[in-house]
Amino acid sequence: MIHAFWTIRILPMRVITANVNGIRAAAKKGFFDWLKRQQADVVCLQETKAQEHQLEDSQFYPKDYHCYYFDAEKKGYSGVAIYSRQQPDQIITGLGWDHVDTEGRYIQADFGKLSVASFYLPSGSSSEERQINKLKFMDEVLADFKAMRRKRRDYIICGDFNIVHKEIDIKNWKSNQKNSGCTPEERAWLDVLFDQVGFIDAFREVNQKPEQYTWWSNRGNARANNVGWRIDYQIVTPGLKDKIKKATVYKEKWFSDHAPLTIDYDVEL
Repeated sequence: MIHAFWTIRILPMRVITANVNGIRAAAKKGFFDWLKRQQADVVCLQETKAQEHQLEDSQFYPKDYHCYYFDAEKKGYSGVAIYSRQQPDQIITGLGWDHVDTEGRYIQADFGKLSVASFYLPSGSSSEERQINKLKFMDEVLADFKAMRRKRRDYIICGDFNIVHKEIDIKNWKSNQKNSGCTPEERAWLDVLFDQVGFIDAFREVNQKPEQYTWWSNRGNARANNVGWRIDYQIVTPGLKDKIKKATVYKEKWFSDHAPLTIDYDVEL
């Protein structure tokens, strides 16, 4: 007698985060063709730079995904989105305060006791005023991250944080100490987020290699010379620490000045 045995392999939950620096521009560069092949369960986008009514083409609502956008009031600016294969229990837009909500910087999808969010922290590189604005934002959003840790939920917060954490995360460490995104004050904020609030940098749990950058300046052949910064993250609550399986940064093709970050979790939605 021949006995047949079948093993059912439960695939990991795949989460992709990408700052597309203009979703329409990224589409023209092949982002959605690439996305079709990635088998992602949840996709978090930042800097969509569009109002949803401008996204009439079906490519902006990929087949087999539930798609949710949260736009900035200002046209052509900021904006976040989430695509999910499974329909979320609920979608939360914003965090209840003006700077996040009017600039479209936070959207969250809830699945049971798991929340996945797309988050875009402001850049401060264009002026001293913008840097002050960024630091104020960081102070305020830290209270929200602390509140999340008090809830009986698991969180995966995906996004462009516009801050490197350690020397390993940037090519030119010494020369950038006074530049937005690498100042001691900003990096100390990440120390607090990880060491005191208790969030975990999911990428660094499984990849401790140097030169794992996710953003490159458009100036001075930075991309060709891999003069980059790792400023895109998936940060998770402690209950997910042992569920992080694999992390990759996709750099074979460029859809924006950022590279997509993909992380697989041993989690079922």
